[in-house]
Amino acid sequence: MGTPETIAVENAHMPPFFAKTQISIARGEGVWVWDEEGRRYLDLTAGWGVTSIGHAHPVIVRALAEQGARILQNPDSGLTYSPARASLLELLAGILPAGLTRVFFTTSGAEANDAAVKLARKATGRTDVIATDGSFHGRTISMVSATGQAKHRDKFRPLMPGYRFVPYGHAEAVEATMDGEVAAVIVEPVQGEGGVRVPPPDYLRELSHLCRASGALLIVDEVQTGFCRTGPLFASAAAGAAVDLLTMAKGIAGGFPLGAFAMTDAVADRLEAGDHGGTYCGNPLGCAVAEAVIRQLIAIDAPARVAELGGEALARMLSWSERFPGVVTGARGAGLLLLVEFVDEQTAAAVAAECLRRGVFVRQTQGTGIRVFPALTISGEELDEGLGVLEESIVAVVTG
Repeated sequence: MGTPETIAVENAHMPPFFAKTQISIARGEGVWVWDEEGRRYLDLTAGWGVTSIGHAHPVIVRALAEQGARILQNPDSGLTYSPARASLLELLAGILPAGLTRVFFTTSGAEANDAAVKLARKATGRTDVIATDGSFHGRTISMVSATGQAKHRDKFRPLMPGYRFVPYGHAEAVEATMDGEVAAVIVEPVQGEGGVRVPPPDYLRELSHLCRASGALLIVDEVQTGFCRTGPLFASAAAGAAVDLLTMAKGIAGGFPLGAFAMTDAVADRLEAGDHGGTYCGNPLGCAVAEAVIRQLIAIDAPARVAELGGEALARMLSWSERFPGVVTGARGAGLLLLVEFVDEQTAAAVAAECLRRGVFVRQTQGTGIRVFPALTISGEELDEGLGVLEESIVAVVTG
């Protein structure tokens, strides 16, 4: 099957949820992918932040083969024990932020966030949740309702009740909204889909103090920032926040569909059998892959290399404001979660299209931004090459 046939089949049988790029990717290796005709591309999107150690990494291939030859899914699912699940739980217990001692597995970040909100309401006996403007927490109806972007939310009315929205990065706004009906605050350490918005350094820590004082729970959505995307294993731990529930997905299993949420003993003590479940609640195959990915991130000292590469990349991107005045308006980010901002949406779209024409995938975000978030295993030379193409694309658009 060639690209035209692949495109025709997908267009004929899939709902119209995406405005798709007319490229059919057949394989990948590291940060490189190849289409069905054999053309090579550099992937600076990591499959939307998922392929944390690159495409087709040998440790993932080995984990899939070895665990797949044993068992993929337990009889009675989560009601039986699994050595693969236990091994991953033991690994997570050593790296999760302090106090997060209980972990449950899901298949996606949206599912993890949905469960965290549901269980926060059960644990506190309260109903309302404070979320932030510009946030993105997933596409279930509850998480659409929790997302602070009208374009993702308003067309699906009636929405789930109980969500209150405040400006992102302003702890005082949370304090002004907090009352005895608030079960939880849900927040991203860095807003990824929302435009790579980085809050003040004390923001998460201040939110944890406010939650403690009011009896609400702090839910930190680390679906995109977790597992070294911004440098530290978890951005919330580096921020010094006391977290009650933490959600994870994307980079946890390097491309295998897996999510999770962690909670403190204090939260778990308020829950009971039947409060949550799931068919794929840590199936052995997903757990084996996740353990392999996390161990690889630790082995390569991903926090240090991400901090170094990300710092160099951001410095280069910031210089484009001076080189392209009136075109590039700024750059921001943390680690390898970066964004360059353009004067308008049309310019950003033209630059992204030019990058693709030159063989580099980037992601246009919030209209005027281009997000760069490659595999954390990318080499300095590969990242330099990708940023060079991005820079050349800006020149091509500017000069017409």
